This record gives sequence, C-alpha cells and structure tokens, in this order.
Amino acid sequence: MSLAKAKEIVSGNPVAVFSKTYCPFCVSVKDLLSKLGATFKAVELDSEKDGSEIQAALAEWTGQRTVPNVFIGGKHIGGCDATTALHREGKLLPLLTEAGAIAKTSTA
Repeated sequence: MSLAKAKEIVSGNPVAVFSKTYCPFCVSVKDLLSKLGATFKAVELDSEKDGSEIQAALAEWTGQRTVPNVFIGGKHIGGCDATTALHREGKLLPLLTEAGAIAKTSTA
C-alpha cells in the first residue's frame, strides 16, 4: 500500500520531495527548489502516520533509503547531492521546466 501511495504522489506531481522536517539536507533541497520558483509536493515522512512504511517502500523502489528522495517528472533524481549537482551543471532548471514545475517564460 505504501509503495502505491508513493508512486501515486510521484506520478501526480511534477516534482515530489520525500523529506523529514528536521533534516538539513531536505531543507536545502526544498529551499533550492523554492528559489528556482518550482512547484513541488513535499511529503514530510516524520509527520505522516505511515511515513516509515513509505520510506521503506521508496528504498525498495529506488534503492535509496535516505532523505531527501527527489523525483522530477516521475523520474528518480536522488538526494541532496544529486539535486545540487544537477543545479551546478545547469541541468536542474531544464528538468524542472520540462516536468512543468516551472512555467515557461514567453519570449514574445
């Protein structure tokens, strides 16, 4: 059930961040996404009654047990290091735009 819930969250949102409220790496990723103007769904696993089950399901699905666990456009990105590395390489913004998390600016 938890895996189905995780997959539903991922498929229903351009960006999903599975997070914990007290995790500094989670805060960094959410701050970065906010600064870039991305819309994202943050699921705070320490606040969800089935949070530990969702985290276990994510580990089974992605091989990653740690948070943050970031998905963009339905694709597993990874954690804080992977997300910030994509940003440093100039690849995060295009991914967010392609996923529909950032409105495309009109050049007309």
